[in-house]
Amino acid sequence: MTRYIFVTGGVLSSLGKGLAAASLGALLKARGYKVRLRKFEPYLNVDPGTMNPNQHGEVYVTEDGAETDLDLGHYERFTGETCRASDAITTGQVYSKVIARERRGDYLGATVQVIPHITDTIKDAIVEDIEPDVDFLICEIGGTVGDIESLPFLEAIRQFLNEVGHGQTMIIHLTLVPYIASSEELKTKPTQHSVKELLHVGIQPDILLCRADRPIPEEAKRKLALFCNIRPERVIEALDVDTIYQVPVAYSVTGLDIQVLKHFGLKINPNPDFESWREIVRKIRNPKNAVTIAIVGKYISLKDAYKSLIEALAHAGIANETRVSLKWVDAVTLERVTETGPQQKSTDQVSQIWGDNDGILVPGGYGLRGAFGKMAAIGYAREKKIPFLGICFGMQLSMIEAARNLANLKDASSTEFGPTSTPLVGLLTEWLHKGVVIKRDENDDLGGTMRLGSYACHIEPGTLAHKVYGQTVIYERHRHRYEVNINYRQALENVGFKMTGMSSSGQLPTIAERNDHPWFLTMQFHPELKSRPFEPHPVFKAYIAAALVHQQTK
Repeated sequence: MTRYIFVTGGVLSSLGKGLAAASLGALLKARGYKVRLRKFEPYLNVDPGTMNPNQHGEVYVTEDGAETDLDLGHYERFTGETCRASDAITTGQVYSKVIARERRGDYLGATVQVIPHITDTIKDAIVEDIEPDVDFLICEIGGTVGDIESLPFLEAIRQFLNEVGHGQTMIIHLTLVPYIASSEELKTKPTQHSVKELLHVGIQPDILLCRADRPIPEEAKRKLALFCNIRPERVIEALDVDTIYQVPVAYSVTGLDIQVLKHFGLKINPNPDFESWREIVRKIRNPKNAVTIAIVGKYISLKDAYKSLIEALAHAGIANETRVSLKWVDAVTLERVTETGPQQKSTDQVSQIWGDNDGILVPGGYGLRGAFGKMAAIGYAREKKIPFLGICFGMQLSMIEAARNLANLKDASSTEFGPTSTPLVGLLTEWLHKGVVIKRDENDDLGGTMRLGSYACHIEPGTLAHKVYGQTVIYERHRHRYEVNINYRQALENVGFKMTGMSSSGQLPTIAERNDHPWFLTMQFHPELKSRPFEPHPVFKAYIAAALVHQQTK
């Protein structure tokens, strides 16, 4: 029998509902239970795929090709469970389904309303695609209680609680208990008001998870329990920690998982396996080495735009017992500093801004803005023999940089930037229209839509990529429209840039590396999406190891 846990948030946003849900999932899994996690987002976008990374953060891509909220990345990293498209539900998706049904006549002419049509669709989404052996489904409700956008979800949950029953459901409400410096005390009133907002829509929380920057006195906990109609032992403090991987350990100490199991009347394993989490935290706090990686991007004003990348580098640091410090370089600013344009100038101009770093990384991105700044960084890493990792757009720009500066293809570009006589990167449909012969298999997308989700990559033996992965066939997650044009393969390989990973058809370059460089690896997919703290991705693990070697030899 599946039990349903709903995690709501109050007082203000960005309290960490996603981390709370993921950490609870990790604790329940450590106690021997099977878990799934699901995110309900109140925004009207169908998915975050077209949203500004500087406003929303990264787009996390699932194995089955869904563009989702970054919290699904937390779910996968903390529990090791693979999320699906059905685990990300937005208001836009819900309304789209209801309107499509109305247009088909599914409602037989009835007046379509929020209740019951919208709420029924949300309730269907709660239970969709859940295997019978799942013990817990943890549903995070985005937004803050009191927001008008969240009301249909809360109403659907209220109905669901009544229909399924209290013995099979639970509400965890995450709030803030702020410290007021002038009075030198933690204030409970914001949490009380937040719980009242929930009560107004007919929902009584079962557990209060209280964020605070210092221990909450017992008197304050008793006050919260009294005014929020909750048993005192279920008012649980969620204190700030120095690393997110301390959160499951901290919640286990406060007894969050025990209270959840008691609520459902389930057996409590007296010897849960939390030691692996403690070991992760020990390695983070006590590294033997340290490296600095320069990340050249254009969404650096909001670090959540690169959330999975940051975590993948942290995982690699854990594996190498190394503290990985990140130096953020604004690609647009770099572009202005180097005064690069259609013809990229000498990379010596950028040496003064780098300082002391042990690796350079160019992540995914879109558009011409900042592209020449990124290419300046790529050229600098190539010339100075600094370990380099290029991901998605970083791979495409690496090839354009090599084509222009080494292969004498001065007009080499991407059709994403505009018309070019040398389309080194472009949509496959554009090449077909020009009469270029491209073979394909069933997994190669020839349309204008994105290439999303998991695809096979065949790696050439004896290459750096083969050494990194230790296998010749891998599966990685993609998110891109543009591909490297294989018709320029020979020109690039003549200048030392070899395509060492290909799609199943052998026509789409997926990994490329330089054979005249200590460690220069690029890939069209996003390896950061599959990295886990207990299973660091081999690409990042090898990259940080190379950065350590570079540090010791420079």
